[in-house]
Amino acid sequence: MKPSFRAVVIGVGYLGRHHARILSAMDDVDLIGVIDIDRDQAQRISSESGTDVIEDIGSVLSQVDGVIVAVPTQDHVLVAAPLLEAGVSVLVEKPIASSSSEAAVLLRAAESSGATLAVGHTERHNPAVAAARELISSPGFIEVHRLSTFQSRSLDIDVVFDVMIHDIDIVLSLVGSNPVSLEAVGIPVLTDRVDIANVRFRFKNGCIANLTASRISREQVRKLRVFQPHALVTVDYAEQQLEAWRVSKGSDGSPSVHGGPVEVLKVEPLECELRDFVQSARSGIEPGVTGLAGCQALVVAEAITQAMEDTRRSTKIGGVS
Repeated sequence: MKPSFRAVVIGVGYLGRHHARILSAMDDVDLIGVIDIDRDQAQRISSESGTDVIEDIGSVLSQVDGVIVAVPTQDHVLVAAPLLEAGVSVLVEKPIASSSSEAAVLLRAAESSGATLAVGHTERHNPAVAAARELISSPGFIEVHRLSTFQSRSLDIDVVFDVMIHDIDIVLSLVGSNPVSLEAVGIPVLTDRVDIANVRFRFKNGCIANLTASRISREQVRKLRVFQPHALVTVDYAEQQLEAWRVSKGSDGSPSVHGGPVEVLKVEPLECELRDFVQSARSGIEPGVTGLAGCQALVVAEAITQAMEDTRRSTKIGGVS
């Protein structure tokens, strides 16, 4: 029997508490403690998870196999880099860092020590997405809508880095390359940062992807549609539902459409992500979402925000450029 994987969660706020909940229930994992600057919150989550509050990660570093870093984005490099340099495997929440230059620091630290660096793009571990990937071979047009109601969290970053980055990562992985050009627009509505954004990617192979993300919607929508020659694949992220439709010619040469729902075994994506991280850290194989993939998604997100800024600067009163 393999010894338990010894884990620590740093940052047990909105997302970190779920990491702690799942890790504490995994048979092959020993959640040895949680850390948070809010001592009361750390105590609450440690009690719920049956673990301890740790004051300083350095005090248990030699006992740890992997750390989940779920602190605010601006602190990712500060917290994760020393762990990676010490050879401790890290799963850092998305986005990987505040900037691509900071992300590069994490990549170098992991490469130097050989530690696993995984990034928390949870939707990659959504069972419906995993099943859809098997049906997608040559995407020609991709459409994504991710609309959320307003919540007072992650307001230190705009909607592109907060929620759209999930879909940036998914689209890049489906197409297999970065876009060659993009057009983007976004505006602040309820906060000082962009709350709703739309981007249109063009890829070298001709694929077009249109992504819309909002955190001020009155309804929750999380859907992906992929069109390819003679086929359509749709995913409802939230419901973990998948549909596949194909066009074929009948004996008389007339087209016919067939398909429908595809069975998906529903599992909490975050649990799949954590199991993938534990397996990767133990075996040394690449995690489902590598540090490089997280960095690539961040680079594209930065390009989107730059494009939005350029659009705002070039627009004059009356809409005349």
